[in-house]
Amino acid sequence: MSYIKNRKGAPARALAQGSAMGTAAASVLATLALGPAPAMAQSAASSANTTTLSPVKVTGDTGNAYKAGKLESPKFTQPLVDTTQTVQVITQQQMKDQQATTLTEAMRNVAGAGTFFAGENGNTSTGDTIYLRGFDTSNSIYIDGIRDTASVKRDMFNYDSVEVIKGPSGSDYGRSAPSGSINLNTKQPKLEDSFDASFGIGSARYKRGTLDWNRQLGDTSAFRLNVMGLDSDQAGRKEVENNRWGVAPSFAWGLGTDNRVYVDFMHLRQTNVPDGGVPTVGLPGYSAPSAALGFMNNARRVDTNNFYGTSSDHDYVTTDMATIRLEHDFNANTTLRNTTRWARTKENYLLSSFMVSAPSSPYTSGLQPGYNANDPSTWYVARTPNLKNVSNRIITNQTNLTSKFDTGPLKHDISAGFELTREIQDNYGMTSPAKSVVSLYHPDSSDSAMGIHNNGADAHAQTDTVAAYIFDTVDVNDWWQVNGGIRVDHYRTTYDSATACGGTGRSVVPCGGAPVGTPVTSIDTKASGNLVDWKLGTLFRVAPNGNVYANYAVSQQPPGGASFTLAADGANANSPDFKPQKAKTAELGTKWEFFDRNLLVSAALFRTEVENDVQTEPDGTISQTAKKRVQGLELGLGGQITPNWSATAGYTIQNATVENGPAVTQAGNNNLSYTPKHAFTAWTTYQLPYGFRLGGGARYVGSMSRGTDGAVGTPDHVQSYWVFDAMAGYTVNKNLDFQFNVYNLFNKDYVAAINKSGYRYFPGAPRTVLLTANIHF
Repeated sequence: MSYIKNRKGAPARALAQGSAMGTAAASVLATLALGPAPAMAQSAASSANTTTLSPVKVTGDTGNAYKAGKLESPKFTQPLVDTTQTVQVITQQQMKDQQATTLTEAMRNVAGAGTFFAGENGNTSTGDTIYLRGFDTSNSIYIDGIRDTASVKRDMFNYDSVEVIKGPSGSDYGRSAPSGSINLNTKQPKLEDSFDASFGIGSARYKRGTLDWNRQLGDTSAFRLNVMGLDSDQAGRKEVENNRWGVAPSFAWGLGTDNRVYVDFMHLRQTNVPDGGVPTVGLPGYSAPSAALGFMNNARRVDTNNFYGTSSDHDYVTTDMATIRLEHDFNANTTLRNTTRWARTKENYLLSSFMVSAPSSPYTSGLQPGYNANDPSTWYVARTPNLKNVSNRIITNQTNLTSKFDTGPLKHDISAGFELTREIQDNYGMTSPAKSVVSLYHPDSSDSAMGIHNNGADAHAQTDTVAAYIFDTVDVNDWWQVNGGIRVDHYRTTYDSATACGGTGRSVVPCGGAPVGTPVTSIDTKASGNLVDWKLGTLFRVAPNGNVYANYAVSQQPPGGASFTLAADGANANSPDFKPQKAKTAELGTKWEFFDRNLLVSAALFRTEVENDVQTEPDGTISQTAKKRVQGLELGLGGQITPNWSATAGYTIQNATVENGPAVTQAGNNNLSYTPKHAFTAWTTYQLPYGFRLGGGARYVGSMSRGTDGAVGTPDHVQSYWVFDAMAGYTVNKNLDFQFNVYNLFNKDYVAAINKSGYRYFPGAPRTVLLTANIHF
C-alpha cells in the first residue's frame, strides 16, 4: 500500500501509460493513477501545506477477454477510455466464444452494422459489404492500418482483433467512408512457446481446422505460424459452398530490445460457389411488377433452399500479403516505425443472376413466354451470367514517429507520419454465353455456362497517394485534455477502360466499322487533388474512472470511391469534375470504467452530415447538391463484471435521412436505405465450477428501407427481427476443451439482405450447430 503526498491540493495526474510498441503482443497496457474528484480540491490557502491522503490502491488496466486497453495503431496514443470517439474492439476471445470465422460474423457484435445490401440489379455483392451508420463502409476496411482494397470475404484465422471506429476516419487513414472504418490486427510472434489447434464440425457439412503455433527461437526472436482449412456448405442453401485454406508464417527479431523487426506473409485461397439469393416473390410487401403479371400477387413464397445458379458458378479468390515492419526506440518516450507492404488479391467470379421483373424491363423479360398463369410449374425466369475477373494490388511504405514530452506545464503525446502508397486495379472484360432460363419454383442447376473467355474490354485504374499527418494529445492540467490531428493527402488517379462494341437497347456502343465485339476505348481520364482531413476533441475527467468528451471531425472521399473508377464526363456520379464528398461529424460522449476497471461503459450522441453528395436531377442531369444526415445515440459496454462473468452489449438508435435531394428508398421517404433505426446486440459468458462454461447472445435489427432503381412491385423494406445464439463449453484439462455453439436458437425466419431492386434477397441462416475441440500446449 502506498501513500500520496499532495502539496497542491489537486488530484494526482491521471495520465494513461500505453505501450509504445504498437504490436498485438504489447497492447492493452494502461495505467491510471487514482485521485479525488475536482470538487474535493483544497482551497489555495491550504494548498501550501503538505497533506497526507488516504491510502489509494493503484490498479493497472491489463485488459481482459472482452476489453481491450487501447487501439493497436500508433496513431491512437490514448487508452480507449480516454479516446474521444466511439470505438468498439471485438477481441480474439469474443470471436472464439462465438466461433466467428469471418469479418461479417465478427461485425454482428456491432449494433446497427451488417451486410444488409445484396447488390444492384443482377449484380451480387461479392465481399464484406458492411453498412455502418447509414453508409457502405466496404472501402474503409484496413489491415494493420493499411487499406485492403479487395471486395472479398475475409477469414479471421490470422487476426487478433477487429477495431471499429465510428465517424469520419479521414484524418486517420485518408479517403474513407463518412461512417467510419474497420481495422483488422494481424497476429504477431511473441516470446513464448505455445501450440493451439481447433477442429470443428457442424451443420451443412461444416468442417474447419486451425493451427496457431508460436515458438521462441532465442532470447529476442520468435516464429509464429497460423494455418486454416474450411470445407462447408451454406446452411439453408442448396449448392452454395464455402471452401478455403490459408497459411500465415511470421518472424520477429529483437523482441524486448530497442530495435525490432517483424516479417510476415499470408496466403489465402478460396474456391467458393457463390449465392445469388432467392426471389422475393411471396414475401410481405410483394406485388406483381406489372398488370400483365397480376396473377403473381398471391403467389406463394419460393423455397428458401432453392439455388438459381448453374454448375459453372464459382468464386475463386487468391490473396497474398507480405509485410515488413521495423521499430526503433530512441528512448522510453520516443519510437520510430516503418512498415512496407505488398499485397495482391485476384478474383475470378461467375454468378448466374436473375430478376422476376416486368416484361417491358430492359434488363430481363420477366416470366418467359409460354407460361400458364394458373400453373406455377410453367413459370420460368431468365438467368444471366454475372462475370468478374479482377486483380487488386497495393504497395505502401509508411513511417510513424510517436513521442511524449513536456512544454512547460503541458504534457504532449504526439504521433506523426508520412505515407507513400500505390493502388492498382485491373478489371478484365469477359464474354458470357447466352442467357438460360430456370424454373421459379423448381430451379435446375445442372446447366453449365460454356464459352466464357476474356474479350479485351478491360479497365485499369491506378492511384498514387502521398500523405503526411500529425496528432497531438495535450494534458492541460489534471482534469482537462485536448487532442487534435490533421492529415494532408495528395492523390493522382489514372483510369482507362474499353467496351465491347455493339449491343442492343441502352447499351449500344458504336463499332466505327470494326466487327461487333471489338474492344473500343470508352474512357481515358485522370484526376488529382489534395484532401485535408482533421479532427479536434476535448476531454474532462469527471472522476478517476470516468470522463465526458466532445469531438468534431472532417473527412473527404473523391469521386470514384475506393477503386477510383472514374467516368468520362459529368453525366456520371464518378465524374472527375466533381468535388470530394465531405463528411462532418460532431460527437458528445462519456466513458466509464467499473468493477476495478474491468468493464468499460460508454454513451455518445452523434451527428454526421455529408455534403457534396451526387444526385440525379428531374431532368436527368447529375449534380452535387445532395446532403445526407445521420444522427443518434449509441450505448455500449464490454469487459468483465466479475472474474467469471464477461459481457459485451451495444444499442443504437439512429435517424438517417436525405436532407436535400431525391429519395433514395423505394418507399419514397427521405430515410437512408439499409439502415435500421433501432439495433441491439449482446453476448455474455459465465465460467461455472468443474470446468463448465455457458454463454449466449441476442441480436435485434430494426426494419430497413431498401434502395430504389425504378423497380415496381417488390418489397420496399425489410422487416425487423430478433436472433438468439447460445454456447456451452467444458474444459477437460489444461490441454483440451470442447465448445458447442447453437446459432439462431429459435430457428427465426428472416431476411438478412435484399438487393437494390428488391427482386432478390438472402434468407437468414436457419438453426445450426457447431462442435469444436480446442487443443493447447
